[in-house]
Amino acid sequence: MKRVFAALALALCLSALAQETPEEARLRTLQEKLRCLVCQNQTLADSPAGLADDLRRELREQMKTGRSDDEILNFMVARYGDFVLYEPPFKATTALLWVGPFVLLGLALVAMAMMARRRRNSIAEPELGAEERRLVVQALSPEEDRR
Repeated sequence: MKRVFAALALALCLSALAQETPEEARLRTLQEKLRCLVCQNQTLADSPAGLADDLRRELREQMKTGRSDDEILNFMVARYGDFVLYEPPFKATTALLWVGPFVLLGLALVAMAMMARRRRNSIAEPELGAEERRLVVQALSPEEDRR
């Protein structure tokens, strides 16, 4: 019975320790808004890269100085450009990031349609001229008619 109570007490203590503090939650939120500059397809929170560790350390330092989330994000953008944001704003310098995939998809669809049309046209039987018909009839007629 003592072991059951000890296990229950340990489980309660561990669950209390596992809860995020407000500072950790804020740090996690900021990390999820920023992109790892090495991995490029992961947030700063998910990246195992060494540079991501450095950026996370920088975020902690910024938080310790009392900066707001917007000030920290603006600092990171000023230092690394809009690319550091996991969801960069839509503006002239980032338009290609937002529009590029749709342009490529459109070009791929147009290319596929052109290939299908070209293939369909090449499969259709061509019309024969009078001379070509005469040659076909001659080639298909029995051998005694050709003499």
